[in-house]
Amino acid sequence: MTAAIAPLPMTAWQQYYALTKPRVVQLIVFCALIGMVLAVPGVPSGAELKLGLWACIGIWLVAGAAAAFNCLVEKTIDAKMKRTAWRPTAKGELSDRQALLFSGVLCAVGSAVLYVLVNPLTMWLTFATFVGYAVIYTVILKPLTPQNIVIGGASGAMPPVLGWAAMTGQVGPEALILFLIIFLWTPPHFWALALYRVEDYRKSGLPMLPVTHGNEFTRLQILLYTVVLMASCLMPFVYGMSSWLYLAAAVVLSIGFIGYAVALYRAYSDELARKTFRFSLVHLSALFAALLLDHYLF
Repeated sequence: MTAAIAPLPMTAWQQYYALTKPRVVQLIVFCALIGMVLAVPGVPSGAELKLGLWACIGIWLVAGAAAAFNCLVEKTIDAKMKRTAWRPTAKGELSDRQALLFSGVLCAVGSAVLYVLVNPLTMWLTFATFVGYAVIYTVILKPLTPQNIVIGGASGAMPPVLGWAAMTGQVGPEALILFLIIFLWTPPHFWALALYRVEDYRKSGLPMLPVTHGNEFTRLQILLYTVVLMASCLMPFVYGMSSWLYLAAAVVLSIGFIGYAVALYRAYSDELARKTFRFSLVHLSALFAALLLDHYLF
């Protein structure tokens, strides 16, 4: 029997990079990119591509800053949870000063990029999103109420609005529809994760819904949210943003999400909760990919 090989320690660069929560930031930038593309009729020009690139860079930097600040504030909580105990701030590999300085530099550089190379509206909206996530959600709401993810979800739903503002200099109703979809998608997505990680959250002391209201109530909320989410996913077609191609994808994906929620409500298992969480990621990614495809084909 061979001994387990301990993971190699992260380099300083890897530690700082880990603070930015790369997977989360990639999804944020992807959603912002959707807003940018949908805001531009037809194929974007060279100037629009350049503007979009700078917008993606600026949004990535500010989003990474918010993630690093979150890691700093929640280092004690992260250390108690298996899912997050590996983070450099939780392990004490990076000091509070290092993490705070890193977050501040990313936020400042990203804001400057957006203000100078994109437009002031996008910079202020992105900075407001930073404050909403890093301060209002992380510091105030998350430890205070089990509805934290619902209220704090507004920050996570902002990327398409940022992308739309970057390309048009304004926030149109189409951007608000995209905002609504992500806003309603966030609770069932996150609560599915919280269900099979409930012991971690109980140890951390955070008032997550499965801890405060129990497993069955959380499963009911997931089901209700997926039904309302389906209605919001149909709005791009109803408003005229998309055609039948997107509608077909939205219906299939939404029925799939509701199907997982129904199965989860009827007979819970950690494995089914994991599958529901994973499908939620597929749901949002495929939904926005369908919007992109529909935008260029019709």
